[in-house]
Amino acid sequence: MFSRSRSNLALWFTLTMGSILVGFASVLYYQEVLDSLRNLDQLLDKKSRVMAVNAKYDTLKQQLDLENVPLLGSNVSPVDSDLVYARWYDTQKQVVQFFGATPPERLITTLGFHTIKPEYHQVRGTFRDAWLRELTLPIYQDDLLIGYLQVATPLTYTQNDLAYLRLVLLLTVPATLLIIGLAGWWLGGLAMQPILESYGQLQRFTADASHELRSPLSAINSNAQYGLISNNPSVQRQRFENIVDVAKSMSTLINNLLLLARHAGRLAPESLQPVDLKNELLKIADQYTKLEIAQHINLTYKLPNNSLIVLGDADLLHQAVVNLLTNACKYTKAGGQVQLNLFAQSSWAVIEVIDTGMGIPEADLPHIFERFYRVDKKRARKTGGYGLGLSIVQQIVSAHGGYIRVKSVIDKGSTFKIILPL
Repeated sequence: MFSRSRSNLALWFTLTMGSILVGFASVLYYQEVLDSLRNLDQLLDKKSRVMAVNAKYDTLKQQLDLENVPLLGSNVSPVDSDLVYARWYDTQKQVVQFFGATPPERLITTLGFHTIKPEYHQVRGTFRDAWLRELTLPIYQDDLLIGYLQVATPLTYTQNDLAYLRLVLLLTVPATLLIIGLAGWWLGGLAMQPILESYGQLQRFTADASHELRSPLSAINSNAQYGLISNNPSVQRQRFENIVDVAKSMSTLINNLLLLARHAGRLAPESLQPVDLKNELLKIADQYTKLEIAQHINLTYKLPNNSLIVLGDADLLHQAVVNLLTNACKYTKAGGQVQLNLFAQSSWAVIEVIDTGMGIPEADLPHIFERFYRVDKKRARKTGGYGLGLSIVQQIVSAHGGYIRVKSVIDKGSTFKIILPL
């Protein structure tokens, strides 16, 4: 599925970028054609202006001599050997003089620039098929029309340059498309990586949740069946008590899963309220001194003189601290110490839970915030943990725009820090 999605992303990326590339290449080629024609037209216009001066002189000489100029043809250009032909027409559009191939006796071409392809034309005594750029313009003397000049030059050099550009584009565009395709495949892999990781986490989460629910369901089923077939009231009562305990455990698991699902991402701004962390931690510390779970350890706390206010959800922050304290009390041996601290550091509030418990192995530290992860599966099951407590803490802290840090040494204890913006 992911390979197909990655291929689709690469394909659409290649098609999109390829369309842009082909469009850019087409515009580039079209602009080059226009620029080449514009440069050629400027050169042809300049040459025609020089020839027009000569044409005016010849016409004036003809009027002074009162002689008709005979129709002349020649293979030598009077101005530039690059010209294919030059033709002079009188005011009646009748040919008077020409150079190059024999023209029609009457001018039939409209004025201006034209690109033409004659059947043949003569260049230095030979015949060659080629595209021509032709210019026909009127010649005036003292604001009086005295004739028309028509010149043409071959497009051979321009066509060769454009053919070279086409060859370059035909080679570079496919190569660039191949590079774009490979880049699209690589970028598709990067884009799919978070989805792949999320999918893997979802699969592991589903498998772990199913596994965790299967055991209590089996316990409920076996206790119920045994209670039904037993006639001993005390045994039945014990079985029903077991069912109640397992049901409570399942309810806790489900509530934790719902908490993780509901509070993914940042909290909505409208749900944020000022929370006095000093008062909240004071309540938690007073509550824990009375709980059985903390009776075997020495629980102390150190709070600032002034209040530290953060924006958040008081119930969620309460649960995050309770989860850390519960873990610290569970995994600290009798006579050990657990300390709850609160202090300000720059623009942050720091909640610190320090214990002298058994510590966490270094190899397990990167994974302790993963859902259903247990450092010691046997010990966690014995104490009733599902491996969701630290995941809930991290998600609550992230939802408040904070982060959590942990340091731990085997047999010396752990330090957890919740850091929240003031």
